[in-house]
Amino acid sequence: MPKVSSVMVPYATYLRVYEPLAAFPEPERGHWARYARRPDRPSSQDEIRRALAGLAATPPAPVPAHESDDAFVLESDGVVCVCPWRTRLRGWQALGELAEDFPLPVLDAFLPPVVRHQATQDYERWLADHPDARPWIRTATWQVPINWFVLFADDEREYVGRSAGEAPVLRYRTPMVQARRRVARGLRALRDAMDDHLLIDGLVDVGRWLEEFHPRALVELDYGGLVHALPDGTLEGDHSAADVAEGIAALRRGDEEGAGAAYGRLVERWRSVRDLRSAN
Repeated sequence: MPKVSSVMVPYATYLRVYEPLAAFPEPERGHWARYARRPDRPSSQDEIRRALAGLAATPPAPVPAHESDDAFVLESDGVVCVCPWRTRLRGWQALGELAEDFPLPVLDAFLPPVVRHQATQDYERWLADHPDARPWIRTATWQVPINWFVLFADDEREYVGRSAGEAPVLRYRTPMVQARRRVARGLRALRDAMDDHLLIDGLVDVGRWLEEFHPRALVELDYGGLVHALPDGTLEGDHSAADVAEGIAALRRGDEEGAGAAYGRLVERWRSVRDLRSAN
């Protein structure tokens, strides 16, 4: 688990896919097999610190010059699975979303237009040679998108409270087959209950992304740096996946009142997180 640092980290949450080594072609498979045996693998905090170092450089480097050869690793039922960082690809994609998060004068101040333009050109050239590229990690700041919770059940939740020198951990993990099944069921329930909704669009997008990966992959939702912003009691009592599952189940049986109550709990819980963002 990441140690609490005196350096404030971005309050980001992550949706990750871990694929078995068999999903990768050679020579990449061999690289990840050797990498998984390393005793000194970097953590998610190391990835964040490297990204922040690039932004603090003069001129700023929002996207690494070379793709990362690091990954997150876990073992499930004796099978080694890896989640490549693909920091460069994710950096390019994140640049395209910055205009939605910051007013243009603020964006220009910390990331000049010439830097953004050059990064965009680099990405377009790279994408022409890698049209099927996709990240293994999705990131959100100051929130967990509701559609992410659809992928998980409450009994897949893992919470480890704060201990001396250690940050708390809140995450979910599920087999890919379960995640895809829940996406399909959730979409049926939502489409039967409403004509158009952003939640449907978001869930369709996540479902298409999951289809890109090996069927024996694992999917993980990690509260990441957001745990630093929330009190321990709030984290311990956060059962958002259960609320989402309850709301979808209520929609399937036509219980609009039950679905509204579950949705209301979610809105209230995450409103407090959005208020923290505004305070910062």
